[in-house]
Amino acid sequence: MMSYSKQLLPAVATAAVTVLLFVGVGIAQEQSVHMKPLGGENSFEKTNSVPDIEKQSTPAGGFGRAYRQQPPLIPHKIDGYQITSTNNACMNCHDWPGHIDAKAPKVSETHYVDRQGVRLDKVAGTRYFCQQCHVPQADAKPLVNNSFQNATQVK
Repeated sequence: MMSYSKQLLPAVATAAVTVLLFVGVGIAQEQSVHMKPLGGENSFEKTNSVPDIEKQSTPAGGFGRAYRQQPPLIPHKIDGYQITSTNNACMNCHDWPGHIDAKAPKVSETHYVDRQGVRLDKVAGTRYFCQQCHVPQADAKPLVNNSFQNATQVK
């Protein structure tokens, strides 16, 4: 039969390791190094925030696409939009027939086709979460300088 001290030893060792782990994490956090962000002292949210207007437009009616088949940008704020498994706020204005009253572009027919090519009556699950592909447009300066040219600028 095992003695009481031999049974207690593994529990005490586990507790000691746990305490040392938490103490080590606390010390590491106190000695953290401050790193300068790429955008300088301005935070990303302040530098490239979406304009505080309901609908944004440019002389051409929106920003041009940077490459072929780029998903369209969202020309309005979407801060309060909720997309859950049972409700997609975007579809209130962009699905049929709501897009007519809202005077909003209708979701592309490609969004009603599943992976097997079967046409559906509602938006396919693979296309349901709009912000996987579509982002709000913003006239924002790049955080890091670059020489990017969109597809129409390249000769």
